[in-house]
Amino acid sequence: MENQSTSKVEAAAAVEEPASTGSNLFTPRARQWTAMIFLSTAICVVAIMMGTHKIELGNAAIVLMPILWAVLLGAVIGVQRIKPLSGQSRAVSSVLLDISIVLFLAALGVNVGPALSELTDIGPAILLQEVGHIFGTVLLALPVAVGLGLGRVAIGATWAIDRESYLAYALQKFGVKSPIYRGVFSVWLLGSVFGAVFVSLLAGLLGGTGFFDPRSLALGLGLGSGSMMMGGVAALSILYPESATEILALAALSNLVTNLVGFYAGVFLSLPLAQRLYKFWAKVFGRDDEGRSVRSKKGVAARERDRDVDVSAVVADPEVRMTPRTWVFAFAVTLAVGLLLNFVGTRSVTWADAGGILILGALTAVAFVLARKFRSVPPSVWVLALATLVSAPFMPTAPIVIAATQHLDALFVGLASIALLGLNLGRDVKALKTLNWKIVIVAMVTFSSTFIAAVLLAESVINL
Repeated sequence: MENQSTSKVEAAAAVEEPASTGSNLFTPRARQWTAMIFLSTAICVVAIMMGTHKIELGNAAIVLMPILWAVLLGAVIGVQRIKPLSGQSRAVSSVLLDISIVLFLAALGVNVGPALSELTDIGPAILLQEVGHIFGTVLLALPVAVGLGLGRVAIGATWAIDRESYLAYALQKFGVKSPIYRGVFSVWLLGSVFGAVFVSLLAGLLGGTGFFDPRSLALGLGLGSGSMMMGGVAALSILYPESATEILALAALSNLVTNLVGFYAGVFLSLPLAQRLYKFWAKVFGRDDEGRSVRSKKGVAARERDRDVDVSAVVADPEVRMTPRTWVFAFAVTLAVGLLLNFVGTRSVTWADAGGILILGALTAVAFVLARKFRSVPPSVWVLALATLVSAPFMPTAPIVIAATQHLDALFVGLASIALLGLNLGRDVKALKTLNWKIVIVAMVTFSSTFIAAVLLAESVINL
């Protein structure tokens, strides 16, 4: 999930030894903060003004919305070479990104608490869709990857949707030069850059068909990625405005379950299954561990050796020296921008909104503190759990929290995180150029299969 510092993950991915010697730390100048705050906020305001448009495709529909505009506008600025963003500027944006995505999850979480009593009748669907997330990729995407000739890279590319926790695990277990790690890294990179857009379009297409219960679609969005979930929730909320609140609550609750059990289920269940099924599919397709055919007389010329991403191509940006003063400033800016964007999107500006954003900020801050104390649990998990708890009907805090946040739209409050993702794209351009078209196809199948499998399983329970 995009809840950890992407610069730290990339630094670890770029070299075999840890790079955190302290020499890459720096103190940003005021103009760097100003530039990134202004750019991301301006992009979001323009994206909101561009509005929402629905393109009908028969029974389906493609939904073009502010989230899509924000990431595209950010990407254009992030990759342009007229006045390119520096590594230090991107490091500043990564700090703001880390906070804003957790703030978005806090805003989602306060929608879950009030709906807990209404969700008890579909509890089995929440648990069953997790089975889809765990095994959908292995059962559906793995044979595609092996058939395309990715070799053992296929295991890493399809045992999960490969977010930060999976990337760190693969790096430690298999090593930076292993094909399994390269597969994980490639899908992680593509998901980080294009995941939110892809899932939003996919959710819009499936939602527009009318074949699925919107609750099933919402449950399927618990992918373990905040930005991907955000994109899907936005698309479904537009298609089903009358169910927008329930969609937000179900997606957030599903994402919480995925974050709590998904990683461990992936490590102990889907990864071993992928390794076993890889051998089966390799025999079926007649491939060796490099992805080459073993059936033709000449062995068929070796597949392109550059089909896997060269991890050294990822730029390791410097890291911001995070002093208490820096943290306070970054939090304050993120809250102010969230409140501003909520006003632009909803036209609501009251003292209650200001109080609500402060509550969300407090939950976000506590989540970061807990994540530093218990490093095995990321801020995203803490903030969803805390926000759900304080807004639950049985808690005395619920009336205050609900009243203060009722006019805060999570999709606007957290929109800056999507723009910041786009602005950071310049860091990944070199690595993206090294990706082979086959891994791109496999990544799309991986994202699609985990979402669709979870939706189908949830649908089977909800419609019983």
